[in-house]
Amino acid sequence: MTLKFTKMQGLGNDFVVLDGVRQRVDLTPADVRALADRHFGVGCDQVLVVERAQGNADFRYRIFNASGEEVEHCGNGARCFVVFVRDQGLTDKREIRVETKNGLIVPRLEADGRVTVDMGPPRFAPDEVPFTGGTGAPVEQLDVDGKVVQVSVLSMGNPHAVQVVADVDAAPVTTQGPRIEHHPRFPQRVNAGYMQVVGRDRIRLRVWERGAGETLACGTGACAAVVAGILRGLLDSTVSVDTRGGRLTIRWAGGENDLNCAVWMTGPAVTVFEGEIRIDQS
Repeated sequence: MTLKFTKMQGLGNDFVVLDGVRQRVDLTPADVRALADRHFGVGCDQVLVVERAQGNADFRYRIFNASGEEVEHCGNGARCFVVFVRDQGLTDKREIRVETKNGLIVPRLEADGRVTVDMGPPRFAPDEVPFTGGTGAPVEQLDVDGKVVQVSVLSMGNPHAVQVVADVDAAPVTTQGPRIEHHPRFPQRVNAGYMQVVGRDRIRLRVWERGAGETLACGTGACAAVVAGILRGLLDSTVSVDTRGGRLTIRWAGGENDLNCAVWMTGPAVTVFEGEIRIDQS
């Protein structure tokens, strides 16, 4: 199978984007892993597939982690999706209705070239994350290898466990992060976030992503961290999130009395290169 692809990145979180509207894309988990391999494939954190909508939307958007499984949501990928469909001439709309595994999203291309995405409201009910034995409180206790850590657990269409740390550079992202990802209380695994509060309008963030490892940026992770910080009384409603790949702006007007407000994310999306790759399917 030969596929045309576009390599894109949002703050260093990188993607192989495939046009499933004008070419047939039928990927197995092994195919995804082959595409994502940084030595033998193109290399990426996630593979994104653009398809025709199945319902009342402009497109369908599918997301596959580098490990091969399909997942629900990817904020940085959603921004790249908008730039891709416009650059490829698939639409001339600036605001696009997109079906995802988690529901409908409506990203919008801004005049300055950045993309704003309505990420939907956060979810806190333990069965919606899912999180076994959770209470839905802003802070939960999690035993990680005999050490109790304080985490905020929520879903942004995918599960997140966010810690507040004094210094994000010294945080145990690559050692503890995998342990949290595979913790038995998260039956669908989880993204482990480490947030350093710099001020009420700024945080620094690192995320160990489920199925991808640490990435240079995580859009849903940035949303989850800001929501967690607001509920803990640490942040205001508009926050700059500094990741290792760059900066996102996250807005959430919700709080303890209104948890159902949508989270809004604004940031860049960049095309790196285009090409073709042959995948041998056995």
